[in-house]
Parts: sequence; structure tokens; C-alpha cells
Amino acid sequence: MTLDEKLAQLVGFWVDQGDDIVAPLQGEMATSTVYADASAHGLGHLTRVYGTRPVDPVERAQWLWSEQKRLRERSRLGIPAIVHEECLTGLAAWQAATFPTPLAWGAAFDPDLVGEMAQLIGQSMRELGIHQGLAPVLDVVRDPRWGRVDECISEDPYVVGVVGTAYVRGLQSQGVHATLKHFVGYSGSQAGRNHAPVHAGPREIADVYLPPFEMAVIEGGARSVMNSYAEIDGIPAAATPEYLTDVLRRRWGFDGVTVADYFSVAFLHTMHQVAADRGQAAVLALRAGVDVELPTGDAFTDPLREVIAEHPELAALVDRAVLRVLSQKEELGLLDETFDAPPTTVDLDSPAHRDLARRLAEESAVLLRNDALLPLGAAPGLRLAVSGPNADSHAALMGCYSFANHVLAHHPATPLGFEAPSVLDAIRERFTDAEVTFSPGCAVEGEDRSGFAAAVDEAAQADVAVVVVGDSAGLFGRGTVGEGNDVSSLDLPGVQRELVAAIAATGTPVVLVVLSGRPYALDWALDGPDAVGAVVQSFFPGEEGGRALARILAGDVSPSGRLPVSLPRSAGAQPYSYLHPLLGGPSEITTADSTPLRPFGFGLSYTSFRYTDLTVTDTVTTDGHLDATVTVTNTGSRAATDVVQLYARTPFRSTTRPVAQLIGFHRVALEPGQSAVVAFDVPSGRFAAAGADLVRRVEPGEIELWVGTASDRAASGAATLVGDPHEVALTDRRVTSTRSLPAPTAQHQPAPELSTAG
Repeated sequence: MTLDEKLAQLVGFWVDQGDDIVAPLQGEMATSTVYADASAHGLGHLTRVYGTRPVDPVERAQWLWSEQKRLRERSRLGIPAIVHEECLTGLAAWQAATFPTPLAWGAAFDPDLVGEMAQLIGQSMRELGIHQGLAPVLDVVRDPRWGRVDECISEDPYVVGVVGTAYVRGLQSQGVHATLKHFVGYSGSQAGRNHAPVHAGPREIADVYLPPFEMAVIEGGARSVMNSYAEIDGIPAAATPEYLTDVLRRRWGFDGVTVADYFSVAFLHTMHQVAADRGQAAVLALRAGVDVELPTGDAFTDPLREVIAEHPELAALVDRAVLRVLSQKEELGLLDETFDAPPTTVDLDSPAHRDLARRLAEESAVLLRNDALLPLGAAPGLRLAVSGPNADSHAALMGCYSFANHVLAHHPATPLGFEAPSVLDAIRERFTDAEVTFSPGCAVEGEDRSGFAAAVDEAAQADVAVVVVGDSAGLFGRGTVGEGNDVSSLDLPGVQRELVAAIAATGTPVVLVVLSGRPYALDWALDGPDAVGAVVQSFFPGEEGGRALARILAGDVSPSGRLPVSLPRSAGAQPYSYLHPLLGGPSEITTADSTPLRPFGFGLSYTSFRYTDLTVTDTVTTDGHLDATVTVTNTGSRAATDVVQLYARTPFRSTTRPVAQLIGFHRVALEPGQSAVVAFDVPSGRFAAAGADLVRRVEPGEIELWVGTASDRAASGAATLVGDPHEVALTDRRVTSTRSLPAPTAQHQPAPELSTAG
């Protein structure tokens, strides 16, 4: 291969790049290179062929097949391009299904269902000739002020790892390579500001940020990794081999391809200013372990060529990256593909897509408060006053990286391309015998209160008011949450809180539905004399989210979502994680209270559950496993699903440890009065932490165990780890195995129909 042919394999080209901003500083970084010139020597990637503007998928596929055929037959080497797309909440393409946002995956605590979702996404992608998906996001939530929280799964690294790995397996089962992002530490940016410096210490990196990626690489076999934009302690992630080479490849044995987050190689020069020009930036990135520059060639093209002309020895770095790219193309079957038969029909939003989208939306809704108001039932003559800026908005169901909010927002005349009934539509559809009125009251943003009067008047005449508030997802100043939309306040945007208060003042019972991409400080709605009747949190639930919420309000299904992030008390209490040591929470030596309004793992149901007979292994070796069982009983009168959560605390070790740590979870569906025994097989590695030398070990000592939430010990036990400290090995098991077994029906008096115990 000539040098030009090698460099061509290390870059992408954004065929449709225009004025619509869908990446950071896209306008400033726009390339003037024409496609014919960029692909003259071949091409590594085609960037977002389907996902940059609304295009008919079949027509676009025909263009893509012909273009791949041209690259194969008319370029000297005949190597087709990898096609990559965004696929975080479904394939980001026109007419493709949109699933719940990743924060909803975490709330569902259902890795198997997330894996099924990813499998459907992968099927659609492969059918359209797409080879690589830029998902999942494995950043651990550290500060809800950060705009990209809705792209993340949880504040718990174990939940992120297990759920994210399920996504990887599902996507790659269809022959589409998953891309883990953003490696590493991106979500720890200072004050929740996008791209801001990360000040995490090496133990926090080892114990919080790295484990989800390690699990997805080793357990999930992920084939691609994308670097973080951020710096850690003054060193940009894209400029150091510490993570992309030493940890990722040498320690974990990763043999796939690393790709640059969009424009991040050039950012080493323009933003981080650790490189004097783009040629130096290219050398830094290649040495660090970045193989492919996306979305286009800003540094790996002429700037890198000029550096190599002066320093020929640097060509070895190019050769290393090219071999990895060619190996990936061979693995994907690209080197043998003839591109003779493009698809003539595609269904990107099939009944299977919609059914799974609804189930995941239902499982992820979290009931935060219920003062015997829900479920509403469907009694004839029920008067429902629906209001709020998100009640009649399909866009409010979708996250920042959905095609609707990422791309179609720039094309208002283009229809959505699939059905996405709003909460209002779904309420009217489900409550056919009810009298349903609607007045929005206000917008998500702004100070306009002119709509209050109509909404208040309708609520005053209703039996129940359903107020749907929350976020508007977008990017870089468009919207209230999403990439670049960081905030300094965790109050609901605009005048939405005032609207809720005005409606509640009528005396009509209020059901508050929050459609958002981050958790907000809802103390006024949840607690105290002015609290509303019920609060349902739904993190951007996708195209079937409206119907899922209507079914929950009606009582067709009992809510089973649990908080994947702590519900914040205030912005001033951030950053906060339930995984804090003793002095990281409230104590007698500080007047500041960071206690969340609702803890990690919290969620109410339309029934009640009781935990009994928690049994645990008394003694466990540091390289062994712990067995625990607990009996869970549905003590209410409704069928429902519980998420049984097992927590641990390991005090008195060589470094400070969290006061609570989730070590396993299991969803179990129970009929009224039914019991089940849930069994946990916990590898000792779940108790590991980085020591003073930064090596992760399991140390001997006491273990406190309980079932409940991060702060509620519904049933408790204890065990002891014995033996020498055990250094965690790559071959050690990382995931707690769980199962449920039938138990004799509990003898008890069923709780009332509207019991709200968690």
C-alpha cells in the first residue's frame, strides 16, 4: 500500500455534512474536501450515510451499494468502506424505531430486554449495509447537571457494565460492531460542564469509570472503542497511551479498533492546545492508540503526511493502525462482499420493534410518590384535565440522540416517519369513556404564563389533573438537556413548577408525569404539605412511551422501574453518588445535606412486597463466591414485578469504601400472595477495590449485606471474607448470577388495592 492508500483507510468522510449542527464545533471543523478527492485512494469509513438528514432508506441503500461497488471495482485496492451510524436509542435514521433512552434502560434493571432491543437495532442496521454503531455510552453518571446524562445508563458502574454489555452482545449478534464510549472519565467533567477537565483520582478511575468498559470488552467482546473528549489531570484522553493502549490493549487484551470521537484529534490542537498543529495532533493520537479519525480526515490526511515526510519512522504508527482497520473489515466480511443486491424494501419500525419499545418503556417508569391516587382505573365519566408542555409532544418522548431531536429538528417540514403517540394521544386512546380536556399551560422553556389560566380552569372542573412536564432534548443550546446542554440549576426549566403549583391550588388531585433526560430536584412535589398526589418519572421513554404511561396510569400494568440515579436534593449538593464513603454523605461535622430526595434503587408499585429469610454464606474466601437467598412475597392484591436488589458494605479495609454498593439485582414477577426465593451467586470480585498501589484486590474482612435500596435495609445479613488478599484477574467472574425459584404461597392478609409500599 502507498502512504496515501494507508491514510485513506484511517479516516472517514461525511458525505452529507452541512449546516445542521449535530457534533461539537461542527461548523468550525467543516472540511472543504470533495468526496471524489477524499475517496480517490479508498476510504476507511462513510460517516452517517443515513443519519445526517432525512433520506428514504431504500433509495439511500441503493446509492450506498453502488458507492461500495465503485470503491471495490474502481479503486486500486478494491477495499469497501465501513459505514457507521449513531444507534443509541435505535438506528438514528428516518423512519427507524426510537426506543427509550439509556437512562431508561438503567431504570428497567432488565439487561435481557436491553439485549433484545440491541438485537433488533442491529438487524435494521445490517439490512441497510451499516457495519458499526456508535453505542453504547458507558459513562457513569456523576453529576446530573451534565447535559449528556440522558445518554448514560446509571450512576452505578455495575449496572452500567451489565446493561451495556447486554447491548453490546445484542448488537454484535447481528454482525454490527458496537463502539464503547467515551473512554474514559468523560462524565466526571468539572461542574457537569461538557468537555471540561476531569479531576478524578486514579482510584476513582479504577473503581468507577473503568469497570463498565472492562466488562464490555472482556465479557461482551466489544470490537470498537471511542475516546473521551475530556482531559484527566491535564492529559487529554486522546493524547495518552495510558488508557487507549496500556489499559485497553495490554491489560485487557482488546484487539479491535479505536475510533476518535468527532473532531477530537484536531481538538488536541484547537481546544486542548497540547499540539502546535494538526500534524502534531495526529502523531499524539496515533501514539496514544487512536486508529481512525472521525468523522472526516482533519489531521490524519495532509497534516500527518507532511509530518511523516520529515520523520519517516512515524510510518510504523500508521501501519499499526491500518492493520487493525483491515482486520476489522475482514472480520465484517467487507473484503469479500460484492454489493450486488441492495434491499428493495425495509421495515425499520416493525410490530416487534414497537412491542419491545413499549415493554421497555413500561418497565422503566418509576413511581416516586402515590397518595392512593393511582391507578386511575377507567370508570365511565371520569374527567381528566391534561396539561403541561410535554403532554402533546412526541419529541418529548425521545432523547438527544434520537433522529427526531438530533436531525429532524432541523427539518420541521419533514414528517416523523413513524407513529409516536404523545401522552395526551395515548390517554385519549386508553381512557375512551373519560372526558379528556387539554391545555398546555406553558412551554418547557421561557417565562410565558399566559396559558396558565386555561389550564387551571380546566383542572378545577376535573376529577384528576395529569400534568406532563420535563425536558426538551437537543444539542448545543437547542433544548434543555442533551449534548452541550449543561445546567447550573436542577429546578424544572422555565415556569413549569409554577404551572403545577397553580393547578394543584385548585384542589383537584394532581398526577405529575416527568418526561426528562436528567433527574430534577422535585422536593416540592414529593414531600411536605404542598406535595402532589402522585409523581411518575419517565426518562425519555421512546416512541411507545405515551402508551406505556397511559397503561400505567390506568392500572393495566404496575410500575416496576427503579431509580438508576439518585434523585437530587439540589444542584448545590452535586456532584453526588450513592457510592460515597462515610464522610461523603451527611454527618455531624457538616451542615450541608447531600441526602437525595429518593435514593438510588427507589421505586414504588401498585402492590407491596415483603422480604424475609435472607440467608448468606457465613464465610467466603477472597477468591471464591458468596451465596445469598431471600424470599420475596407480593403482599398486595395486584400482580406486579419487583426488582430485588442486594447491597453490601465492606468497612475497615486499606482504602475507604462506599457505605453501600449494589452487588446484584433480579426482576421477579409475582401474582398477589405469591412468593419466590431469589438466589444470588456473588463472585468475590464484586467486593474488590483499588488499593494504595492501584491494584484491585479483594481484601479479607467483614461484609454487611442487605436487600432493599441504597439507603433502606429491608432484610439484613452478614458474612466474612477470609484468606489472603486476592488480586482480581481477567479470568475472574465479574457478574452476579441470579435466579428465582417458586416458594410456598405466603399466608397473609392482602394489602388494600391501592397500597403504595415499595
